[in-house]
Amino acid sequence: MNGKTPLNPQTRWNLGYWIVAILLFMTLQNIWQASRTVEPVPYSEFEKALAEGRVAEVVVGETTITGKLKNPDRGKTTIVATRVEPDLAARLQQFNVPYSRVIESTFLRDLLSWVVPAAVFFGLWFFVVRKMAEKQGLGGFMSIGKSRAKVYVERNTGVTFADVAGVDEAKAELQEVVEFLKNPREYGRLGARMPKGVLLVGPPGTGKTLLAKAVAGEAGVPFFSISGSEFVEMFVGVGAARVRDLFEQARGKAPAIIFIDELDALGRARGAAGPIGGHDEREQTLNQLLVELDGFESSSGLVLLAATNRPEILDPALLRAGRFDRQVLVDRPDKAGRVQILKVHVRKVKLAPDVDLEQVAALTTGFSGAELANLVNEAALAATRRRGEQITLADFTQAIERIIAGLEKKNRVLNPREREIVAYHEMGHAITALALPGTDPVHKVSIIPRGIGALGYTIQRPTEDRFLMTREELERKIMVLLGGRAAEKLVFGHLSTGAVDDLAKVTDIARDMVTRFGMVEELGYIAYEAQRPRFLELPALSQGGCQVGAETQQRIDNAVRGIVMKAFDRTIELLGRNRNVLENCARELLARETLDEAAIRELTKDLRRAS
Repeated sequence: MNGKTPLNPQTRWNLGYWIVAILLFMTLQNIWQASRTVEPVPYSEFEKALAEGRVAEVVVGETTITGKLKNPDRGKTTIVATRVEPDLAARLQQFNVPYSRVIESTFLRDLLSWVVPAAVFFGLWFFVVRKMAEKQGLGGFMSIGKSRAKVYVERNTGVTFADVAGVDEAKAELQEVVEFLKNPREYGRLGARMPKGVLLVGPPGTGKTLLAKAVAGEAGVPFFSISGSEFVEMFVGVGAARVRDLFEQARGKAPAIIFIDELDALGRARGAAGPIGGHDEREQTLNQLLVELDGFESSSGLVLLAATNRPEILDPALLRAGRFDRQVLVDRPDKAGRVQILKVHVRKVKLAPDVDLEQVAALTTGFSGAELANLVNEAALAATRRRGEQITLADFTQAIERIIAGLEKKNRVLNPREREIVAYHEMGHAITALALPGTDPVHKVSIIPRGIGALGYTIQRPTEDRFLMTREELERKIMVLLGGRAAEKLVFGHLSTGAVDDLAKVTDIARDMVTRFGMVEELGYIAYEAQRPRFLELPALSQGGCQVGAETQQRIDNAVRGIVMKAFDRTIELLGRNRNVLENCARELLARETLDEAAIRELTKDLRRAS
């Protein structure tokens, strides 16, 4: 230590005030003193004072001339006049009148000549940049780094857990979070802490966003909702600034919930694009999000909810414990869940008393919550078009056909030959499905064109939800798909383009049996293709195909071809044994265009089933 006591910052601040005050006082004193001793006079008076010998000293400036008087006059010791040209002064002096010169100030004019063009340029630049920012979705020009998260409270969301059905497990997980927000002491009495982050994962349309809104509605706390894509903008650093601003807003309103929808737009694994083609702005935003997640404590009452249907591409640092502590699966509902979801959506429509939602749920295997909501709306529109008073089961069936097969193309008129081929094709599907054991019942067959390219369709109604399938069941599914092509070859002896969609599905199933499910013992129990994304139904080609040698690839192709051709031969044999039934059903379908389940059952009562 040097023995000197440092000044208090407050003391230094007060000392600065005193110095400024003293300087200001001295300046004002000088101005006041000059006003008392200096007298401005016309130039003619200054010349007169010179002539009378009252001026002791003259100081000539650029525009003024100052004279110091020999003897003070009325307390003034100095006179000042504005200079006049000597020639003009000599001429004016002849007339013996007072004269002086006025210096016109051009300061304002000079200032405006610089300021106005600069202001116009800046105004145009500000207007253009502001418009560009608004087009990019950046809001106001001065709010580029501000978060655009929408703040909801209970009365604004309008959603509670009563509006969410079919995802009981996910709802139970989130109800615990709500209870923790409402009663932190009760849940923390044993030392437990609230999860920092909850990640909702599942296919599109299963209700992830709806669940987040329900959490906000139940908890009655501020709800900050923003999409992951809104963080990433064209300006570098904007996304990170928005993340900081979002968490600052939420901390100021804690307890609160932050919901980030489509997290995969923001949280994609860093370096996934390889050594080139990275996105520095997105990675900066992700880094800032990771920092914020580490920076707040669960005891503060701040909960982060996020939703994604691409969990496999998220950065591992985002998914570790301490950030997203809990992952909640929001999957497609089973049959019981679909019934619950339908009950929620039919509250707002007029339903006929005899409509059995169990039957509707049985026809909608694989539908998500959003698709079921759309189904109810389409059924209501169908009932409205026929001017009905209530929605019937037939309206639901029509809505399902419209969603699955597309809109009826009544103007697409097929010639008689084409209608006959389509009739045999569709009945080939139906009879194959009815003759094989363990297949789904046929609900409806039609030769009315629908959608983009469907000239006819066959709808099967699953009796239960299936999560596992054996090789025999997959082979029977392939046979049903090949039933249309087999019927054409059996009856007409030629092949048409009508089976293009069936063949694509058959090829996918057979290739999955070989390359993913390990169902061909000659190739071993080996997966030759990577697992497809869990929640996005992408085709196998998007995964890059088999990464195997040429010889193994040839064996795979032979195995796929063998599965398909063996199934086709069995289908030809099955339809050949039921040729009479096929002929009768096709003629009836040509006459009526559509056959329902009861009519099909009556026409196929003599069907010879496969063993």
